[in-house]
Parts: sequence; C-alpha cells; structure tokens
Amino acid sequence: MKLSNKIHVYTTVLFVVLLVVIDVAVYISFQRILFHAEVEQAKEEARQALEGVSGEQGSFAVQDLIRAYVPPGGMIEIVLPDGQEAATVTGGSHPELVDEPSTFQAGETTDIKWIEETPYAFVSLPVIWTDGEVASLQLTETMASEADTLNQLRFVLIVVTLLAIIPLFISARLLGNLIINPITTLIQTMKGIRRSGQFKRIETEETSKDELYQMKETFNQMMDQLELNYKRQEEFISNASHELKTPLTIIESYSSLLKRRGVKNESLFHESVEAIHSEALRMKDLTQQLLLLAKQEEHWNLHIEKHAVTELLSSVSNAFEKAYGREVVLEVSEDAVVETDEQKLKQLLYILMDNARKYSDGEIRMAASVQEDVWQIRIIDEGVGIPEDKLPHVFERFYQVSESRNRDAGGYGLGLSLAKDLARALGGEVELQSRVGEGTTAILTFDRSQ
Repeated sequence: MKLSNKIHVYTTVLFVVLLVVIDVAVYISFQRILFHAEVEQAKEEARQALEGVSGEQGSFAVQDLIRAYVPPGGMIEIVLPDGQEAATVTGGSHPELVDEPSTFQAGETTDIKWIEETPYAFVSLPVIWTDGEVASLQLTETMASEADTLNQLRFVLIVVTLLAIIPLFISARLLGNLIINPITTLIQTMKGIRRSGQFKRIETEETSKDELYQMKETFNQMMDQLELNYKRQEEFISNASHELKTPLTIIESYSSLLKRRGVKNESLFHESVEAIHSEALRMKDLTQQLLLLAKQEEHWNLHIEKHAVTELLSSVSNAFEKAYGREVVLEVSEDAVVETDEQKLKQLLYILMDNARKYSDGEIRMAASVQEDVWQIRIIDEGVGIPEDKLPHVFERFYQVSESRNRDAGGYGLGLSLAKDLARALGGEVELQSRVGEGTTAILTFDRSQ
C-alpha cells in the first residue's frame, strides 16, 4: 500500500473511531442523566403515595386510595412480605405490568426495569400495613417518552457522524497529498538525477518553514555538497594524473634508454638509474600525500591529550634542526597546557616549517602565544615570499605559485592543502601572510574550548 493511501486510511479510520467513541459517550451520559431524573421523579411520586396511604388507611378502600396517586402509563401495588399482592392499580391498560411477577422489597429500592423493550422507573418504599406488618409500596412508571428522546438522539448522532465522515474523508486525502507531494517530487528528482547524471534541485517555497521545507532544503544542500565533491574529485583525478604522468614518462624514457644502450655505456647506466630512483622517490612521496588528502576529517583518528606548549614545540624544533641542519628560533610568550593531538600537530608544523626551509635561507622562527579562548603558533621565515594575487589559491590542491620553483624545491602543491585539512581536524585554522622579498608567516589558530 502506498504511503498516501496509508495516511488516508489510517487518518479516516482514526477519526471515525474517535467520532464513534464521542457519540457513544454522549449517548450514554445523556441516557444516565435522563433516566436518573425520571427515577427521582418517580421516587417523589412514590413518597407522596406513601404519605397518602399511611394517613388515610382504614378511611377508604386501598384500591381507591392508591388510584389517586398512580401515574399515567404506570402502576402502584402493595406487596406483602410473603410476596402476595395486597392491592394493584394501573394507570390505563397495561397488561405487561400486571403480568410481571411481584417481589417483596424489604427496604427502599430504586431501579430501571426493561419490559418488552420499554424502560420503566421502579421505586419500592416500605409501608406499615393494616395488621402492623411491613409491606412494600412499589411504583412503576413508564419512560417511553424518554426512550423516544434517546432514539431521536441516537438517530441524530448517526446522521451527524455519517455527514462528518464525508469532509473527513476529503480532508484526509488532502492531508495525504500535502505530505506525499514533496516526497513524490523528491523521488522523481532522484530518478531524474540517476537517468541524466545531473545534480538537480527541488524548488522550495519560503511561505512555510515546516519539516517538508526543511527536507527540501536538506536535499538541495546535499546535492550542492555532492556536486562540489564530484567536481573536486574530477579535478583531483585530473591533477593527480598530470602529476604522476611526468615521473612515469621519465621512468619509461630512461628504462627504454637502458634497454637499448645501458649495458655498453656505464655513464648512461648510472645516469638512468639515478633518474629512475629519483622519480620513484618523488612518486612515493606524492602517493603518500595523495593518500593523506583522501582522508575525511572523521577518519583522522585523533588522540586528544593535554600537553605543555613549550615542551611540545621544543621537541618539534629540535627534531627539525637535526633533520635539516637549519636553525629554528622558538619563542613562547607564556607556557600553558593545551589539549591537542601531538602527532597530528607535529605533522602540521613539519609541513609549514618544511615550506619555510625550501623558500628561505635564514633562520626560521616559531612563536607561540596562549590566551584564554585561543592559542596560536606562527611559523615565520624571511624568504622569497608569495605574490599577493597568489595567496588566495595556495591551499588548493596541486596549486603551485611557480612551476619551476616548486619543481626545483621538490613540491607538488599538496603540502598546504594537507596542512589545511590537518588544522581543521584539530579544530583550528591556518592562514598565510606574505610579501614578496620579505618572507612568509604561517598562522595557526586553535580554540581552547575544544
């Protein structure tokens, strides 16, 4: 069953059931009120008859005495303790009342009797009879008019319920369509995307901000993200293919050269082996960076721990000095404890310091400052710098400020892109400030409330 039909059926059935329950509750409540009022009235009439019988006993015949109090369409009878009827008077011809068996009631009793599908109010009161024994004065009064009123009420409730089902049926269908139409549009859009391969959007109306609108907005945002990721993937594949093409071509050329003349020419042999080895190392380095860049933030597997800033940065600067023989000046304004992933932060700092090493000859400065809300690390060099129009693009994958300069330095245009991903994974941001001929400053800013 389709979802629209389920909504239609379930909504209609639910409201019909509620209407029926309400109708039954109204009918039963009204019946109880009506019958209770009639029983109280019959009880008052029985007490009047009791007073008349008690006060005039011996003066008149019992039959004549109680006839003055018998209600129309009812009956009064005196029942002795042995069950015998001492007197019976009916208001009109009611053989169904006379035929009913009489039962002595010791105390005051009220009840509703159904005789031949007609309700009767029944009241029994104790009375002192002529010989001093306690008899039972029983008054039975018809409630046929009340039964007719209840029948009319029942008819009205049934008709109103049936009439209410018609707009209810229509409104349930409209409600189902209101809910299903956006879902149907979503399904058709997804089918269109699958057939055409294009990233389509759903038109949204800003008149309402309900969940259906939010679903459309979320779908459109998802399409934007998928389209952006698809374009990035295409660009990534294209750039990766381009970057890998050059070392593979060099390796293929030198391999062919070795195959033809390498055995006889020793200098050519060594030149070819060196070139192949160099390009193989470049490919290995490039592949490792590509694999790191392929990770998503949730796959970084961070191990956040508390670290002293001075101790952490000292280990980074000492390791870098020993590895590259370059002086690193460490400046920490105030030592403090921060929470971060030590290995990921070191990897990030090595990328930025390696860039400073490649494009400068002097010392490299690493300055750290810790404030209440944020803490910051600056990597400063006095190298060649980056042109102002190139700065907005330096974090793009495979972007190179100068093709020849990066080739000479062994860069691929991936380091800063990886640094940006690492910084975000650690809950921070990275930016570059640079002037041509004066140097570059890489600024890392982290939130201490992480």
